[in-house]
Amino acid sequence: MTPSARLAAVIEILDEIASRPGPADAIFANYVRARRFIGSKDRADIAERVFGIFRRRARLAWWLERHGAPLTARLLVLADLLVVQGIGPDRLHALFGGGRYEPAPLRPEEAALGGALAGKPLEHEEMPERVRLECPEWAEQALRSSLGASFATELRALQAPAAVDLRVNVLKASRDEARSALARDGIVTVPTGLSPWGLRAEGRPAISATTAFRDGLVEVQDEGSQILAYLLDARPGMQAVDFCAGAGGKTLAIAATMANKGRVIACDISGRRLDRAGIRLRRAGAHNVERRPLKTERDPWVKRHKGMFDRVLVDAPCSGVGTWRRNPDARWNRLGPDLDELAALQRSILTSAARLVKPGGRLLYATCSMLRRENEDCVDAFLQEHPGFRPVPPPAGLSCGSDKWLRLTPARHGTDGFFAALMERSPA
Repeated sequence: MTPSARLAAVIEILDEIASRPGPADAIFANYVRARRFIGSKDRADIAERVFGIFRRRARLAWWLERHGAPLTARLLVLADLLVVQGIGPDRLHALFGGGRYEPAPLRPEEAALGGALAGKPLEHEEMPERVRLECPEWAEQALRSSLGASFATELRALQAPAAVDLRVNVLKASRDEARSALARDGIVTVPTGLSPWGLRAEGRPAISATTAFRDGLVEVQDEGSQILAYLLDARPGMQAVDFCAGAGGKTLAIAATMANKGRVIACDISGRRLDRAGIRLRRAGAHNVERRPLKTERDPWVKRHKGMFDRVLVDAPCSGVGTWRRNPDARWNRLGPDLDELAALQRSILTSAARLVKPGGRLLYATCSMLRRENEDCVDAFLQEHPGFRPVPPPAGLSCGSDKWLRLTPARHGTDGFFAALMERSPA
């Protein structure tokens, strides 16, 4: 594809994302899947620009608003070319040539905007801090309250793309064996510092094309997400539940820590997500997992299995603030409930799932959010209402001083933002 054709694709994809609900990565994948002529290098270039624009959207929008221009996909691309890539007006006109597979020629007002933005920096001293940090208005006060003095540092870290982290499937390979297998496909990795099963890849390789991935030796999973299975500490022979299993990433990690001995129940209200988990389970060789669709978090199945499980993980649905590095569109395209609805749902899910924990068993509540309302506030309320549970501090190597909960952040740990609260039910 020519540079102009790539730009035309970027504009089309951004228009599609703006016009219909759905995660940007899914819309992008559907777009390129329907156009087989888009090669791997073209796809990578288009993806980098699409998601890069989401990472810079507030700053680009500020420049457009400053010059009285509307916020459209076409003008976001135009602004990105000028203030990020430093393209001059002449080159801009050439890229918007109007030929086949090219963006339409610049209109007079667009050409004038191009002249006004040429040579401008991405950041300007008059930009509000929220704009420079790409923080959406709906989250600003909650994040300032939750992060305190580290607000700016963490928001800067959330602007950068996430590294490619892998979890080694110890049912099939050791970490060294998985590294060697990946190296044979030209992928260089280093062991992660927190997860005992983690590898971090150099660059952005196509992991799914490797033999190691196809044979189930590795799964793509952020190091922070891997730590949840480490904290849960489900051991061989135990009975465990992944209450909000989704597509099964953490279920796989739990099954591996149990060495395929005992039983893991993967629950979710979406049967379709659980069906997708089946493919991953077979590839990983995880044979001790049962999938259980639930109608709601208070499904009768929960009551029937009250007090039967040694370990219960509640990876609750949340705002996803901690995943903005890998899902930059989530800052701007809020697809789920608002914070009030989420907070109520999280408390309901945690309360219901806690019934499954046997005396002496453990309950792990987690989110990929950094907002107190979804994290500490939810757990504190639960503990006040359920005195039979007590906090279990994280291991020393993961501890944040005297804090009883685990908080992982991009700036401090190089992971997605995660919160985890481990609790134990009294033996009697």
